Amino acid sequence: MQFLNLPEGLAERIIQCNSTYTVRFGVRLRGRMYSFVGWRSVHSEHCEPVKGGIRFAPDAVAEEVEALAALMTLKCALVDVPFGGSKGALKIDPREWTPQELERITRRFTQELSKRGLIGPGLNVPAPDVGTSEREMAWMVDEFRRANPMDVINARACVTGKPLSKGGIAGRTEATGRGVQFAIRSYLQDPRTAGLKQGRDLKWITVAVQGFGNVGYHAAKFLSEDDGALITVVAERDGYVAHPEGLPIEALKRHQLRTGSILGFPDAESFEGDMTGLERPCDILIPAAMENAIHVGNAECIQTQLIVEAANGPITYEADKILRSRGITILPDLYVNAGGVVVSYFEWVKNLTHIPFGLMERRRRERRNNTIATALERMTGQPFPADMRDEFLEGGAEIDLVRSGLEDVMRSTWADIASLLEEQPELEDYRTAAYVAAIRRIAGAYEAIGI
Repeated sequence: MQFLNLPEGLAERIIQCNSTYTVRFGVRLRGRMYSFVGWRSVHSEHCEPVKGGIRFAPDAVAEEVEALAALMTLKCALVDVPFGGSKGALKIDPREWTPQELERITRRFTQELSKRGLIGPGLNVPAPDVGTSEREMAWMVDEFRRANPMDVINARACVTGKPLSKGGIAGRTEATGRGVQFAIRSYLQDPRTAGLKQGRDLKWITVAVQGFGNVGYHAAKFLSEDDGALITVVAERDGYVAHPEGLPIEALKRHQLRTGSILGFPDAESFEGDMTGLERPCDILIPAAMENAIHVGNAECIQTQLIVEAANGPITYEADKILRSRGITILPDLYVNAGGVVVSYFEWVKNLTHIPFGLMERRRRERRNNTIATALERMTGQPFPADMRDEFLEGGAEIDLVRSGLEDVMRSTWADIASLLEEQPELEDYRTAAYVAAIRRIAGAYEAIGI
């Protein structure tokens, strides 16, 4: 807190979690009663509702849930989204249960959360996390509506990350990976940053991705297809695959879905059981798996110029110091993976307003753009370029507006971080600058309400 100059006692208030609820419940399955334990932690209610994912994991513990809730508070504050921070977990291995059994368990968990005011459009808004997806969110919103018949009109806003058919928003599934792409672009396009030795263009830049789930897959897909980057390494829990001329990401994903593993992909070299994929030379390394992937045991082996933290906490405190001492730039998780909560905010707003984004303006934009194109053709005597016409005349679907909004938030947030580090070079790195920017916003909110 040495860079913040907070009023006495406020730092302690910001650090502490407001509350953590433990819920224990039983579900009759397979002819017997099974007991489950879950948690929902609320870190800060300086803005309401509070927001944060729910994970299903066999190693979940209350302390981890509290830490992730605190991270959500900071993340929402950094990107200036009006949510407090929360997080939830259910101690369960989803692979041990059938979809029908998981549905019953998820619905019972939702009932327990609802009884305690730990889910609701204006109170606490969960989202998918590790081990959960839009499927679980659909079950939760349906169960919330059953338990709260007087709140049906806004019930869809009780969770985000839902399927489109249940009030979800286009672009939510890809949001975190798309945010990673926008974060990298923002860094490279900023003349105040060191950039990469090869320049500030992503074309032909080599990228290694650790984790090929939702975030890692989408980040790799967008960087390769949109920006021309070469994804030379993709690592998973059972090994990694590599190709110096770049991996075809869509084909690799189809192989993973078909076989259950990235290994054995015919257009790459496979390294089964080898956990050193993130140590392969590359220009950009994207850890997009679980926490503590880079630690004191492998920090000296990392061979990259830029690490982009797509996962939460992929670098330990000690490893962070080693990497920075070696001149490796780190874009922090607090900023990089905020795309999910940004688009969750868009979904929440969509559910409360009961109208899809762009519905009221799309055709008017198309008519206006068509008028402009016609005027240009008359003024120049030349036809409007055919390769540009369709995109120019498009009024903007929901996915286009979501991506535009996400890019704007990621770019403006980067500008805040970079400007703060420029003004206060004693902060030394982007992680510290991001934390200072976030905590200042939280402190300002507390002071505004007299706390």
